Amino acid sequence: MKKQQDVIEIDLGKLLLALWHRLWIIVLAILVCGGAALVGTIQFIAPTYEANILVYVNNSVTSTSGIRSALSSADLSASQGLVDTYIVILKSRTNLEAVIEASGVDYTYSELYDMIEADAVNSTEGFQIVVTSTVPEEAELIANTIAQILPDNIGSIIEGSSARIVDYAVLPSSKASPSLSRNTMIGGLLGAFISCAIIVLIELLDDVVRDEDELTDMYGYPLLAAIPDLVPGRRRGGYYGRYGYGNYGKTQEGDQKNAG
Repeated sequence: MKKQQDVIEIDLGKLLLALWHRLWIIVLAILVCGGAALVGTIQFIAPTYEANILVYVNNSVTSTSGIRSALSSADLSASQGLVDTYIVILKSRTNLEAVIEASGVDYTYSELYDMIEADAVNSTEGFQIVVTSTVPEEAELIANTIAQILPDNIGSIIEGSSARIVDYAVLPSSKASPSLSRNTMIGGLLGAFISCAIIVLIELLDDVVRDEDELTDMYGYPLLAAIPDLVPGRRRGGYYGRYGYGNYGKTQEGDQKNAG
């Protein structure tokens, strides 16, 4: 960090060199934080499982003679537009309370509402319903109960439309979350960021003068004189560096005792 005329300049090369010299600290922080994230995920985050069903939105079209006619592109567009309406019916209080009663699960309406997600499949006239639970059998049970109840509820509310189940839910074979690898990676990246930030901050706040060139660069004035280091083997800058002039006094004291 260079200071001249009240302007602070950051030497990126110096910062990178400081990070390189303390690379072992960064690696250690990555291992510690990544390991902590892995253990925390295993010990404190309950795994969740997802069961899903696929529903097809059917927009019925009948002719004046009562014979069903073929669906046109306009009918398909109308079916796509009904998807959002069907999702609203799906998550209505009446429908979910019927699901709770039929499945026998011990949830309130609000709890079950948060466990269910639904969205259109690739802008088609079909939509997918996903049920998330910490128990895989329970997720399957709720999803299939929805598949039994929803089509009848939709048919009784929207005339001329219906919903058909394309795929029923199956027992989840693997957990949906949390991801051990992702959480471990996030923990490692967080450790790397924190350690790098601390190293950079220490380097920026370090105002110790270690040589004549650094002193000249800092204040922009030529150096007129320097006190030589008279003790063999001592690092240059020991008299006015991080330890101040205390080392010099102690060294003189030791030399006088040795001479005595």
